[in-house]
Amino acid sequence: MKTLIKNVKIVNEGQIVESDILIQDDIIFKIDSPISEEADRIIDGSGKFLLPGIIDDQVHFREPGLTHKGDIESESRSAIAGGITSFIDQPNTVPNAVTQELLANKYEIGAQKAYANYGFMMGGTNDNLEEVLKTNPRNVPGIKLFLGSSTGNMLVDNPETLENIFSNTKMLIAVHCEDEATIKANTQKYMDEYGEDIPVKFHHLIRSEEACYKSSSKAIELAQKTGARLHVFHLSTAKETELFRNDIPLKDKKITAEVCVHHLTFTNDDYEAKGGLIKWNPAVKTQKDKDGLWQALLDDRIDVIATDHAPHTWEEKQNVYTKCPSGAPLVQHSLVVMLENYRNGKISLEKIVEKMSHNPAILFRIEKRGFVREGYKADLVLVDLNENWTVAKENILYKCGWSPLEGMDFHAKVTHTFVNGHLAYENGMIHDEKFGERLLFEIEK
Repeated sequence: MKTLIKNVKIVNEGQIVESDILIQDDIIFKIDSPISEEADRIIDGSGKFLLPGIIDDQVHFREPGLTHKGDIESESRSAIAGGITSFIDQPNTVPNAVTQELLANKYEIGAQKAYANYGFMMGGTNDNLEEVLKTNPRNVPGIKLFLGSSTGNMLVDNPETLENIFSNTKMLIAVHCEDEATIKANTQKYMDEYGEDIPVKFHHLIRSEEACYKSSSKAIELAQKTGARLHVFHLSTAKETELFRNDIPLKDKKITAEVCVHHLTFTNDDYEAKGGLIKWNPAVKTQKDKDGLWQALLDDRIDVIATDHAPHTWEEKQNVYTKCPSGAPLVQHSLVVMLENYRNGKISLEKIVEKMSHNPAILFRIEKRGFVREGYKADLVLVDLNENWTVAKENILYKCGWSPLEGMDFHAKVTHTFVNGHLAYENGMIHDEKFGERLLFEIEK
C-alpha cells in the first residue's frame, strides 16, 4: 500500500520544509520534492502542516477494572482523533500492574483494542522489587512510582524500598511527586473548617507547592545519589522547575521533566467556573506557577508535554471535594490546545513537535518513531491551522462524554492521522480497523 502526500509543510527537527512524502506499507519510504511515483492514495497537503505523530508519555486509559470511566479502545480512538499515535499507560488500574503477569495481561488487552501504538508502565510498590527487576527494557517503557497517593492507592513511601529500586534498575523511573505528610496535614486543616465539602478553590493549597517541591527534590537527590534515570511527571510549580537543567542535550540527561497541557492552560482562578472538572493531582496552581512552567518549557528545563489523561464519569466529578476524584480527559484535545498557543504567539510549531513527538521518543528511547525520517514508522498527523471549531458534547469522543475544555473555541484541527502507515483518522471519521503496535525501546549498550 502506497500513500503519497503532496505539497505539505513538514514540521520536523527544528525546520519547516515544503515537500512530498511517500508512505509504503508501515514506513516513511521517501521525503522529496517532487515525488512522481504511482500511489494507491494521493492526499493534497497544500496549506496543511505534517507533524510526526504525537507521543503521549502519560495516560490512564482505565483498563482493566475501571472501564466505566474509559477503556483502551475508547480512549485510543479519542487519541488518534487528536493526533496522538503512541501512548504510555500508567499502572494504577484494577488490579494494579505490579507483577509481570498482570502487566502481560494489559499488553494482551492492548494488542486487541488499541487504535494507537501502546506501552504500559510497570508499577512499583513497597514490596515488589523482585517483580520490578524482571521487567524487560526492550518492550516496557519504564517503572512508575507514586511518591504521593493518587487514584489507585499505589503509594511508595518506604525509603529503603525506594533506594533499592533506584539503585537496582537501569530502566527509566517515572515518578508522581507530592509529599504525603504535607497533603494529609493540609487536608485535615481544611476539613476541620469545612468538613467533607471543602471548596475546590483550596485544592492547590492542600496539594501545595511545598508538597510538590519537597517530593520532587527528594526524588532528584536520590537519583543523583544512585545514578538512576529519573523522569518527573506533571510539574505544577515554578519552584520545581529550578531543579532541572538545560545545559546538556536531552539524550545525555539522566534527570528529566514533563509538564501537562492543563498546567499550561488553567490556573487556580478557573476553579470558580470549572470546579471539580479541573481537579487534578498535582493541582492546577497560580498564574505565577503557570508562567514559570511556560518559561521552563521554552528554555528546555522541561523536556516533554503530555496529558495525564485520566477520565472519570460526570457523576463522579459532581461529588463533594473529598469524594471528587482527581483527573480529566485530554488526549483528543492536547495538540489543538498547543496549536492555539502557537496561534497566540506563545510557542513555535517546531517547539511543539520537539516537546510532543521528538523528545518523548528520545527520552524513552522509542524505536523508529517520533520523527519524520525515511525508514521510520509512518506515524504522522496532518493539521489545518485555519479551521475554526468549538469543543461540544457532540464532538467529544471520550467514553466519559465530557471535557474541561467544553465551550472553548479552537482555530486548528487535526484532519488526518496515520498509524503505522494506515490512515486511521480522516476528517472526523475513525477507521474501524485497529493499527496500533506494541512500542519497542532501544536498550542502552
